[in-house]
Amino acid sequence: MKRSQINAIIREAAAAFERHGWFLPPNPRWDVTDFGLGDFERAGLVCVNLTEQPEYCEKIMYVKKSQVTPTHYHASKKEDIICRWGKLAIKLEGDKDTVRLQVNGVETDIPTDKPLILTSGERITINRGIRHSFWAESEYAIVGEVSTANDDLHDNFFDDPNVGRFSDIEEDEPPIVKLVSD
Repeated sequence: MKRSQINAIIREAAAAFERHGWFLPPNPRWDVTDFGLGDFERAGLVCVNLTEQPEYCEKIMYVKKSQVTPTHYHASKKEDIICRWGKLAIKLEGDKDTVRLQVNGVETDIPTDKPLILTSGERITINRGIRHSFWAESEYAIVGEVSTANDDLHDNFFDDPNVGRFSDIEEDEPPIVKLVSD
């Protein structure tokens, strides 16, 4: 990705957060990725790490319409994904027709053959080892994540071997913020 593209994406996400009343703490840790696939509009994600503690972390994410976070799982991390604004589609993968997880705090059998659509305020708890992907069904979605400790270098396992967690960056202009991957 070009740094100029990353800077523009950060400005776009920051404007969306502000528009919907999500104010970032001073000096947040930004993460913008195209998952090494070279097409941010198709496969990409903007995350802002709000807190990173040894026991837990919190993120706010900006997801554009039909922009997929590729199918992956975490061996250590358990996470609550919360749709804060818009509509978020989450597709679960598994060997069975359904996966049993908490949706809005209630144990629910979720089909693996179609996405679960979360609207503003709804959440899903994704246990360790559950393969999932997600994307916005609305123009964009603002998504929260509260999870056990985050380890982006060692605890993201993607189905597609071509996917990488961080993007290579072409420095065509100065960064407006330092990224997690910088």
